Amino acid sequence: MFGIPLFDLAWLVVALLAAGAITGLLAGVFGVGGGAVAVPILYELFRILEVPEDVRMPLCVGTSLAIIIPTSILSFNAHRAKGAVDMTILRVWAVPVVLGVVAGSIIARYAPADLFKAVFVVVAGLSAIRLLFGKDTWRFGLDMPAKPIMIAYGWLIGIL
Repeated sequence: MFGIPLFDLAWLVVALLAAGAITGLLAGVFGVGGGAVAVPILYELFRILEVPEDVRMPLCVGTSLAIIIPTSILSFNAHRAKGAVDMTILRVWAVPVVLGVVAGSIIARYAPADLFKAVFVVVAGLSAIRLLFGKDTWRFGLDMPAKPIMIAYGWLIGIL
């Protein structure tokens, strides 16, 4: 199938299922998004499968996003059904986030694999510091920022 021997394909399926189970367990235990756990697990899985170094990290991020996008849509629909989605924020962010994703995709096409690693380490490191040492007083503000700042945040979120 797909030019891959059946044994290798079966091994890949089992490995991805195990990686998914570990990701779900760790994400649930630590209360973080699955992508924060999936990327390092996929990185190690692809290293074991001897995926070339120059495509390994982009493949990890892409595979993680391929999982996150449909689960995020399901989560959004469930939260919206409970009235837990602020649609005004979504309307402000919709276009900037999509434009950021397009810009990020272009950057990712030409960026070296080390850039993916650096961005992941910085984002995961900041999240870890907040989880380990964060206090209720660590807030950027009690109100949403002005619309131009929200647009900039949306664009940055899309790029990342």
